Amino acid sequence: MNTQRKVIHVDMDAFFASVEQRDNPKYRGKPLVVGGSPEKRGAVAAASYEARQFGIHSAMPSRTAIQRCPHLIFAPPRFEIYREVSEQIRSIFKAYTDLVEPLSLDEAYLDVTINKQNQSSATVIAREIKKAILRKTKLTASAGVSVNKFLAKIASGMNKPDGLTVIQPAEAEPFIASLPIESFYGVGRATAAKMQALGILTGADLKQRSVEELSAHFGKVGWFYHQIARGIDERPVNPNRIRKSIGAETSFDPDIEGRAAMEQKLDAIAQEVQERIERHSANGRTITLKVKFADYRQITRSRTMQEYVSNKGQILGIAKELLRGVELEAEKVRLLGITLSNLDTEVDELGYKQMELDLPFEVKSHEVFHDIYNH
Repeated sequence: MNTQRKVIHVDMDAFFASVEQRDNPKYRGKPLVVGGSPEKRGAVAAASYEARQFGIHSAMPSRTAIQRCPHLIFAPPRFEIYREVSEQIRSIFKAYTDLVEPLSLDEAYLDVTINKQNQSSATVIAREIKKAILRKTKLTASAGVSVNKFLAKIASGMNKPDGLTVIQPAEAEPFIASLPIESFYGVGRATAAKMQALGILTGADLKQRSVEELSAHFGKVGWFYHQIARGIDERPVNPNRIRKSIGAETSFDPDIEGRAAMEQKLDAIAQEVQERIERHSANGRTITLKVKFADYRQITRSRTMQEYVSNKGQILGIAKELLRGVELEAEKVRLLGITLSNLDTEVDELGYKQMELDLPFEVKSHEVFHDIYNH
């Protein structure tokens, strides 16, 4: 294990909701979500800690949220404000290091092994950053400190809100051994279920499996699982991280039905995807269609091409073909989305093209919610 690096992961606490409570005193101490109202068939983008006590979480349908908490407050998203606050926070990070890798508006990795303050303790730096964020934005953040990104990410979520957790090098392997597999960053819900079916319930179980066995079950990412079970994560903090996908989606009120109507809606979505592709000067090889039904069931269908695609005609054509493979019968649809991934501009955190190694890292995107609320 590399014990030389000092990595901090900073994650703002209930970021969107906390900004709204900061700016509107009547929201403070009350269950609040940022998102579309139930009447407009919206979804929860962020939930305050008061709302989370009712089991409300991001991506939950607003109708479900209001059923769980009838006095829930809905605040429309203000992404320009969130971006402004995010820039304030990043300016604080830059006072310590230029090795800052944002994951989204509200979280980032920092490599402070060598830092601008000549501070030898990453824990001291994390504490100072938390204080500076509170002083400048009146918002709290949680931080995790360890020897690599994997451990720092897990540590930051352990004592929220306003937490600071340090995993020392000597603590790493026993900590990982006791960690439930579903708590591993990089192991999604479906992968966790597959691992549990194989008898892999904890980090200790994962460590017992060979890289050959993990690769047989999980493909090339099996190597990554083999590494993190031992606390090994050599990914650098990358200040020039490039997005892994570009997409757009639209929700409908009322729901739509009939394949022809859905194909017509896909036309506008494909146009928006192309415009975003052009802004990022990107091409991609994998097109994913997302369909959410009226009962909130959701499916995705993907196709990976040998050649890169980027224009609306190609994107729309493949999306329509994917839709034809979906059993619709008489079902109504409340949301459609198209995503382009395996981008030609993209090199993942391990230095490989994403098409060669598809790590299942969670990616937050405010643009998804922006699409939902503006269509």
